Amino acid sequence: MDRIPRLPGVAEETLPDPGPEVEAAEPGADRILTIPNLVSVARLLCVPVFGWLLLGAHRPYAAAVLLAVLGATDWVDGYVARRFHQVSTLGKVLDPTADRVLVATAVVCSAVAGAVPVWLSVVVGTRELLISAAVLALGALGAPRIDVLWVGKAGTLALMVAFPLFLVAHSGASWRGGAHVAEWVFALPAIGLSWAALVSYVGPARRGLAAVRVPSVP
Repeated sequence: MDRIPRLPGVAEETLPDPGPEVEAAEPGADRILTIPNLVSVARLLCVPVFGWLLLGAHRPYAAAVLLAVLGATDWVDGYVARRFHQVSTLGKVLDPTADRVLVATAVVCSAVAGAVPVWLSVVVGTRELLISAAVLALGALGAPRIDVLWVGKAGTLALMVAFPLFLVAHSGASWRGGAHVAEWVFALPAIGLSWAALVSYVGPARRGLAAVRVPSVP
């Protein structure tokens, strides 16, 4: 607690403790037009193209290639954001949103096309619904945004490898037999990592809700 120098005949006074310092905002965090944000927007725009390739044009191999590229760009935009100091508040929301939309579309379209087992679609789809509902609920209650954990990113990456392999195995590609084996090498760890991430988000979510309930001190 800071003290004001005492003058002769004047009682000593104290200043209230200002509390912990507020973390300064990252420079440029309010930027919108950044390379990572443009990549995330491009990923979202390609989602309907993926759906058309798989369900409209019935070209599972082409859909698999596009899905694999879109999955790879998730890590590209993250690297660019960190390497070139282009991390932004919008990007922290836009990137995971693109992930959720891409995974959900891949799950639904692949299930409709008969490329993945129904139980796998239900397990992955349920997790995505729970995450999306929790994010919306926390945002509506005014809770702080929860940063994406590495285990969640790893689970999404594994899914973005597994689902293209499911589509290749469902196509007429010459290596569809190898893809059929490899798809489960990635799909099973992806399920474990994805649900582990869901459990890991429970603690930060509860702390965020607790912070909202605490009345502010005037």
